[in-house]
Amino acid sequence: MKKHLKKQLMELVGLLSDAHENIVQCLNKGDMDSAVTCLLDCQNTAIAVGQKIDESEGEGTTSVKALENYCELIFQIYNQLINGESCVVDKLYKKLRKSLFEITNRMQNDLPEIKEVVFLPYKASMWDSLETVWKKADADPQVEAKVIPIPYYDINPDGTYGEMHYEGNEFPKDVPVTSYEKYNLEANHPDEIYIHNPYDDQNLVTTVHPFFYSKNLRKYTDKLIYIPYFVLEETDPYNKSALEGMKKFVKLPAVLYADEVIVQSENMRKVYIECMVMYTGEENRDYFEKKIKGTGSPKIEKIKSMTMEDVAIPEEWKKFIYKPDGSRKKIIIYNTSITAFLHDPEQMLKKIRDVFNVFVEHKADVALLWRPHPLMKATICSLKPELWEEFEERIKYYKDNEIGIFDDTADLDRALVMADAYYGDPSSLVTLCKAVNMPIMIQNAMVISEEKG
Repeated sequence: MKKHLKKQLMELVGLLSDAHENIVQCLNKGDMDSAVTCLLDCQNTAIAVGQKIDESEGEGTTSVKALENYCELIFQIYNQLINGESCVVDKLYKKLRKSLFEITNRMQNDLPEIKEVVFLPYKASMWDSLETVWKKADADPQVEAKVIPIPYYDINPDGTYGEMHYEGNEFPKDVPVTSYEKYNLEANHPDEIYIHNPYDDQNLVTTVHPFFYSKNLRKYTDKLIYIPYFVLEETDPYNKSALEGMKKFVKLPAVLYADEVIVQSENMRKVYIECMVMYTGEENRDYFEKKIKGTGSPKIEKIKSMTMEDVAIPEEWKKFIYKPDGSRKKIIIYNTSITAFLHDPEQMLKKIRDVFNVFVEHKADVALLWRPHPLMKATICSLKPELWEEFEERIKYYKDNEIGIFDDTADLDRALVMADAYYGDPSSLVTLCKAVNMPIMIQNAMVISEEKG
């Protein structure tokens, strides 16, 4: 039985004790009508609880048997009262109390308590920030874990909602997906909800539906848990200027509204605490000390555990990866970030073309795996729509000339496991590459080897 349902039913049964006290008071005052009405209410409550148990656990539980015995006792007392038979109030009360104790004991000990945990990812490419947590929950026989991908919308330049996206079909095949349209959060009230979207209404590029904002979700669970979809370079938590730069990652609705926040390290926990204290005041330090945990990022946990045997290389990629003699080329993951592109779009477009030209010259020994940020298109179209055509032209040029692998899939981990080195912009990928001791080179957009457009 789901933990929340059991709690509700136990609370209902607990109310019967007060009802018994009321029955005794009515009988002592000679108010038979009120006593009879209260008895019937007790019976209806017991029947309703029994029906819920049958629905959840199937028929034949000892808890329902105890409830049936209670209803039989209620019926006997009811007949005594309406037939005018004399009864000793104290004995009647003891019988009711004994029967209620039996019900409570049976329900407490015989009904299995299953915790319901819901995961609400929105982008499949960010699922790795929750995946290892889900796997542990899914393997626990005392947990019912549900993955419920939620839709998100592009935000138009004028601030209105644009195209809706739903990526439920893009999750790994071993992840059973539940439709957000078929799951009622309010009715089910899961014990825990995990999210990786921190922004609520503060993202200028995309947004989940307002129903799934953290400030709303907290109403439908006992515990809302936020794990960032990104990992960050470690920062000195006592350097105020560094903390100012971190506020854009920390001072976010989910950090404020979640009951628990899990970050990548104990050091990053201190960064979050100091940032939130700067934002909300020193009087809230103890609150954030308790809320924020530095137990590690699932993204790092997953990538550290993976090997080449865990990934399936698409057939169309193999022509870029293997030499004619069957040996494997070195694979360089090329990452272009949103921040770097928006900082100087014209220069970045030149740099991207230049990188292509350089790697073409070394194509015999090195395979380039280009992986633009998964929100690149949505961001450009929202903030700088006039630039998308040129960026798209770079993609077309790259594909048409078969310069290397173009990876716009949701599976970031496959690319990281396959790659021998990283080249590109500063981003959270750098932190992941460091975690697996991958060589890293950060590109300088101002350095162009050939001016070809």
